[in-house]
Amino acid sequence: MTETLEEPIYEGWLFPEPDSKHEDVILDFNYENYKLSVLWGSVSSGKTVSSCQAWAGLVKGTPKHYPLAMIGKTELTLEANVIDPLMDFLGEDDCYKRGNVAWIYGHKVRLYGANDAKSRSKIQGKSLHAWYGDEVTTWPEDFFMMALSRLRVGKAKAIMTMNPEGPYHYFHTQIIERADQPEIRAKLYHFTMDDNHHLPQDYKDWISSMYKPGTVWHRRWILGEWAMAEGAIYDFFDPDPKYGYVVLEVPTAFDRYHVGIDYAESSVNVMLLLGRSEGIWYVLREVYWDAKKQGRQKTNTEYSQDFWKLVEDKRVRTDCDPGGGGAGLINQLRRDYMGKGYIINQAMNAVVPGIQAVTQLMTAGKLKIHISCKNTIQELSNYVWDSKAQEKGEDKPLKVNDHCCDALRYAVMRATAGTAIVRAKPAGM
Repeated sequence: MTETLEEPIYEGWLFPEPDSKHEDVILDFNYENYKLSVLWGSVSSGKTVSSCQAWAGLVKGTPKHYPLAMIGKTELTLEANVIDPLMDFLGEDDCYKRGNVAWIYGHKVRLYGANDAKSRSKIQGKSLHAWYGDEVTTWPEDFFMMALSRLRVGKAKAIMTMNPEGPYHYFHTQIIERADQPEIRAKLYHFTMDDNHHLPQDYKDWISSMYKPGTVWHRRWILGEWAMAEGAIYDFFDPDPKYGYVVLEVPTAFDRYHVGIDYAESSVNVMLLLGRSEGIWYVLREVYWDAKKQGRQKTNTEYSQDFWKLVEDKRVRTDCDPGGGGAGLINQLRRDYMGKGYIINQAMNAVVPGIQAVTQLMTAGKLKIHISCKNTIQELSNYVWDSKAQEKGEDKPLKVNDHCCDALRYAVMRATAGTAIVRAKPAGM
């Protein structure tokens, strides 16, 4: 007897609906004379699927001697975001990867990472017929402008995907705002999740709930807007325990522990201990040492002793920022504790992704702060975006009283690495 599934399985590689934006992307890129095809908008809106289908069609019809390239923030993210799905779609006979080359329909496609401004040397001097760009708003401006200048073989063109950033981001000012000028020869496609007709409604509801309406993340990733990050970073956070972000009591049993450490040789040093109970992370304790107020900086040996008092023989994974002298503390902690089963890491210090991870956990009810962590609570309430950086198109926090916020980012980034965040059920459910 054949078992019948109650719900259809969602397959990401489905062909576009007739007369949809996704179909327009495929047809326009292959048959129209646009130089730049730009797909931007919300998460899970089908940008990657339709752009990859359009790209596969172009590659298949391109003469074998025409040079092609695919570019991502890094080669690793390009492989994960685009190459692996393309292999699923086309099959391994028609799409496979060998080193820094993808073979698509027998065509050699060079792969590049745009992780920093120096990366532009990878493509400098190259001539290309076409390139595919993944997460283009994460590329350095120098690399992007160099990539544009490489489009000079035949009727050269590029197709690219991105989530929007702020309105002063170089891509918005250079391309989006000027796309109506005929000489730019750009076609813009703005997507939201509602454009993805194959996406289950329960997923759309869930992912939308991960970003509180009104926040910059909701505007960018759910509404697909080029929205400025301004004002308070955690504008939803309220220290009053009645709102649930700060708690008076914490559970007594935890299945995992993480420590985040922000180190500065001449200012504030912070250690935060987080514990997980029934899927919810709690900031349990903080160690806060202000060298200026105390009149001296502690030695790494003293900080190591503070660390031991903080963890109290718990087996913890620790992330410490290596900057500002933190590398010395990392070495001290490794000498003192790694033989005892502790793991001491250099922190994953990507600022905006860390802020996003903290925001997701908090708004999902998965991160709470014990009321005793007074410095952490105070900093979360006063953590703001740098308005001058925004004018340059950059998302950066103002570097004032942010040490607890940094330590929290380090711990949360490690704690959530490779895991999905699921919204906690309200009390009583």
